[in-house]
Amino acid sequence: MNGFDFAQLALYFVLLLTLGYFLGKYMAFVYQKEAGSGFLPLRLMENLTYKCAGLNPHVDMTWIEYSRSLMGFSLVSFIFLYALQRMQNILPLNPEHLQAVSPDSAFNTTVSFISNTNWQGYSGEATLSYLSQMLGLTVQNFVSAAVGMAVLVALIRGIIRHQSDGIGNFWSDLVRSIIHILMPLSVILSLLLISQGTIQNFSPYIEYKPLEVHNAQEVSQKLAMGPVASQVSIKQLGTNGGGFFNVNSCHPYENPSPISNLCELLAILLIPVGLCFTFGFMVNNLKEGLTMLIAMSSIFFVFLILALWAEFCQNPTLSLASNMEGKETRFGIVNSVLWSVCTTAASNGSVNCMHDSLTPLGGLAPMVLMQLGEVIYGGVGSGLYGMLVFALVTVFVAGLMVGRTPEYLGKKVEAFEMKMSSMILLVPPFVVLIGTALAVSCDAGRSSVFNSGVHGFSEILYAFSSAGNNNGSAFAGLNANTPFYNYALGTAMFIARYWLALPVLAIAGSLAKKKQIPVSSGTIPTTGILFTSFLVCIVLIVGSLTFIPALALGPIVEHLQMIYGAK
Repeated sequence: MNGFDFAQLALYFVLLLTLGYFLGKYMAFVYQKEAGSGFLPLRLMENLTYKCAGLNPHVDMTWIEYSRSLMGFSLVSFIFLYALQRMQNILPLNPEHLQAVSPDSAFNTTVSFISNTNWQGYSGEATLSYLSQMLGLTVQNFVSAAVGMAVLVALIRGIIRHQSDGIGNFWSDLVRSIIHILMPLSVILSLLLISQGTIQNFSPYIEYKPLEVHNAQEVSQKLAMGPVASQVSIKQLGTNGGGFFNVNSCHPYENPSPISNLCELLAILLIPVGLCFTFGFMVNNLKEGLTMLIAMSSIFFVFLILALWAEFCQNPTLSLASNMEGKETRFGIVNSVLWSVCTTAASNGSVNCMHDSLTPLGGLAPMVLMQLGEVIYGGVGSGLYGMLVFALVTVFVAGLMVGRTPEYLGKKVEAFEMKMSSMILLVPPFVVLIGTALAVSCDAGRSSVFNSGVHGFSEILYAFSSAGNNNGSAFAGLNANTPFYNYALGTAMFIARYWLALPVLAIAGSLAKKKQIPVSSGTIPTTGILFTSFLVCIVLIVGSLTFIPALALGPIVEHLQMIYGAK
């Protein structure tokens, strides 16, 4: 690495923290104001939405009512998106006359997008019509992200309220997240991307003739067109990640320039970082939000450094100074590695390089960031509520160590919260490891692996780590568009989203009912270096104890084989 590489990293993080602070303050303002208030044009749009949908945004819901609304909304979203894909061959805005999506692929894609995972087992430009991309996928990019933000806000209300049955109104939180936060940011980012050359049109695919013709099939080829910028902006901001094109943000029509690359990179982490500040403002103690942010960033930088070191080190089997395979020469190793770490830390899943071409340890870094539960920095909303669950576990363990009743922000942490927290922490590893074991044990799972041996195992482990933690990125050497993987990964994505969101809402309801306990000399501080370090250790211990055996069979062994192969 040279000085220019370090300058790029410094610029990125300075912009991220600066923009994140002001966005976090704005989001706290949005969620603390009454429904139907705010900037006039957005307020009118919000009130019109309530009126057209027949919703009363002022009803304070219990956690059960909140959960029922969330699941009902997700069910309607599932039915609509699944039907849209199955009938796209008879619907308009289908310039290439694409056929209906197969039942298994439609199921996988539907679960993927309503769960904010955006795993893609298909080629977007060859599978989905413009209408399916816009009315189906882009809409879900907005609403699935807003659902995660709504669950987080409900949990924060549970923390700051006392002796209350309500945790807010799901419909109000959903609509305000979309109209006041996601839509304005998406419009701004879309315009920036269009200015850099990202396409946004309804044109038919353009035929062209290559300059060099090697066989008869290459006489005429097509360039895919479409409304790309509008989908790219929300896929990044909502930590969705699903690309309009098969190669995602490696495609020059999605990511045409270094400036567009920087904008998209900032968008990946902007809302997750901003929500840490939002949390601090909403609990009226900015240090609490900074504690979450510092804990996340500490783990993030460890794996960023590991990935950079792995990709810049000489590959002993190839005698190369660095590994450029699968990376964009337009952006270089630093931007490719930074993207791969950001996208897996933030539950985004988009790519600007091929993760399958990373070195063994370079691929281990994004894999572990997913396996930690997508809490570094995690998806919009889901990352922070996952880290807050870890904070509850941390104060509980710390309380046991010193013989104190554990408390967090003035609320006692008792048996119910620990049962729900245990479910949240244990379900994703269970889904990942059981799914991986099933895939490597049956012919249907092994037949899709293009790479034999250790790397093939890593590809399967990566796929279930991605689906079981709602990320969406992949090692490209695995053909996941088969009935087995479409149904298996779809099931993993569904469990990873809703089996976690519902216990979080249960915790919110339980905390909201509790009395506020005044701070005393025996209260364990939940800010400062000691608590932050303890929180980081808890996150790493849970992840390492769960996944190190599986990682030892995959990327760790592959790294040792790479070294041994050079001797």
